[in-house]
Amino acid sequence: MIPEHDVIIVGAGFAGLYSTIHAAAAGLDILGIEAGDDVGGTWYWNRYPGARCDVESIDYSFSFDDDLQREWRWSERYATQPEILRYLNHVADRFDVRRHYRFGERLSAASWNEPEQRWDVRTESGFEASARWLVMATGGLSKPQLPDLAGRDTFTGTVLQTSAWPEDPVDLSGRRVAVIGTGSSGVQTIPLIAREAAELTVYQRSANYSVPAFNRMLDDEEWQRQQKELPRRRELSWSGAAGSPGRATPHPSRRPTSRSVPRCSRRAGRAAACSSPRPSRG
Repeated sequence: MIPEHDVIIVGAGFAGLYSTIHAAAAGLDILGIEAGDDVGGTWYWNRYPGARCDVESIDYSFSFDDDLQREWRWSERYATQPEILRYLNHVADRFDVRRHYRFGERLSAASWNEPEQRWDVRTESGFEASARWLVMATGGLSKPQLPDLAGRDTFTGTVLQTSAWPEDPVDLSGRRVAVIGTGSSGVQTIPLIAREAAELTVYQRSANYSVPAFNRMLDDEEWQRQQKELPRRRELSWSGAAGSPGRATPHPSRRPTSRSVPRCSRRAGRAAACSSPRPSRG
C-alpha cells in the first residue's frame, strides 16, 4: 500500500528546510525527498573553489526565529560555501528536520490523482508515496547543464563542472586548465584555479559585470552592531512595493505582529561582487 502524507516536500535546501519546519509546527505529516545524501541544496552540491554568497551573511539566513539568528555567528561578511552548509546543518539539527526526509532519492514522476484529490509521486528507486500537497522546493539551480560543445564527448582529459564538483579536493597543480564561462561561478573559481594551475585559459562569450566585494572577517564589534540592526534590516527587506515574493506566515512559536513577517534566504537577483557572486548550477 502506498504511504499517504499531508505534504511531500521535494528538496532540502533553504526552501525545503523552511517549508518542513513550518509544516511540522502546523502538525502536518511530512515526507521530504532529497537527491543528495544530506541537507544543503545548492550549497551541498556547489563545492567548487571560491564558492561564496553575494548577499551579506547576516541577511542570508532565516529570520523567522530570533534565537536562531542570534545564536549563529557568521565569520565573514560574505560567507563561503562550507560555512553556509554548516549553517544549514545547524538549522536541520535544531529543528530535527532530517527525520522527515528520505535522502538519496531523486523524484522521477509526480501526477495529480483527480478522484482521490491527491498527488502521487515516484522516485528513481521505485519508491512511491501520496500527499494532499506537493511542495517543489527544488529551486532554479537544481539541474546541472553541460554545454553542448563540439568534441566534448571525445575529450580524454578530466572534465569538472562547478555544479557537480567532487567532494574530495581536486589537485590542479602543474596542469593545463581551461575554464569555459565567466558567470558567477566562473568569476569565483578562476582566481583560485590560477594560483594552482601551471597554465590557465579562460573562454568567455560575454563580459560579466562585477565590482569589488570588499569582503572581510567580522570582528565582535561589527557582529554585535549587526545584531542590534536585525529588526531594522528585516523591516527594510520587507518594506518594498507589492509583489515582494515569499510573504509567509510567522513561525507558530512567535506571536504575530504587523512586522513579524519571516523571510527565507534571498536567492534572486544579479551577481554584484567580484569575489562573492552566488554559485551557479549551469
